[in-house]
Amino acid sequence: MYKFLLIVAVALFPMIQAQIPKVSSGKIERISDFKSQFVTPRNIDVWLPENYSTSKKYAVLYMQDGQMLYDSDLTWNKQSWNVDETVSELMKSQKIQNTIVVGVWNDSKMRHFDYFPQKPFESLSAVEKDTVNHQLKKAGRANEKFSPNSDNYLKFLVKELKPLIDKKYSTFKDRSHTFIAGSSMGGLISMYAICEYPQVFGGAACLSTHWTGTFTNENNPFPESALRYLDKNLPDRKTHKIYFDCGDQTLDALYPEIQKKADAIIKKHGYSEKNWKTLYFPGENHSEEAWAKRLSKPLEFLLAK
Repeated sequence: MYKFLLIVAVALFPMIQAQIPKVSSGKIERISDFKSQFVTPRNIDVWLPENYSTSKKYAVLYMQDGQMLYDSDLTWNKQSWNVDETVSELMKSQKIQNTIVVGVWNDSKMRHFDYFPQKPFESLSAVEKDTVNHQLKKAGRANEKFSPNSDNYLKFLVKELKPLIDKKYSTFKDRSHTFIAGSSMGGLISMYAICEYPQVFGGAACLSTHWTGTFTNENNPFPESALRYLDKNLPDRKTHKIYFDCGDQTLDALYPEIQKKADAIIKKHGYSEKNWKTLYFPGENHSEEAWAKRLSKPLEFLLAK
């Protein structure tokens, strides 16, 4: 029965992809099949709040896995972040500044390649790369020799997508109003983005950050490489904010001990509660439902008026 449902879901997915998500407030404008010289084509779903006006300026929140953000009827697992509801409520209660959300769809076949931080991977030895490659092949995330495309993915965001968004919409273009967020591998690439482009992104929200890169902590060289990278590239605390969190159930069970090491690095660099927050959610799992429940916390922290 499960296989039948999966086949039906795969058959219907192209039709589902074509639909614009329904939102409880505001509206979505889609940039369909965005063509890039750096990554495969993908949809961009831009959420505009109620009473969006060109007479105002808006902060911009770029979010990974854009097809999972707004409408659970259209997602593969019938879960979503409910971003429109949370952002609308926070704006209405004057807890955050005027904001638009740019939901960047993933290419399911390329997601791990696009989101896997490239420089930490490239710093591994040949044997360590082979270990990561083997672990990813075992998990079905790589069929051939694994080679991350995340540097190109970030070029797509910074050099192609952001200029288009700033031209088309009434945005603040500066770093202090430009933010990036995601969960799991989307959290990992958001961490990488603020480290690689500190002049572009003023804040990052990294929920359930997939520090392991692969799907095991055993004999996995990547987490330590990612932490070394963070130590060398963490942006200036005076001009940046960064948020991390994790639960401890399902896939999130892999993260708490690595996150504590990341916390120590961030603290060492002089970050305080003014510009850094890491929250732990015992009992919470690795799902859109879990991230939706706590989305207000990073948004209030990063986008506070």
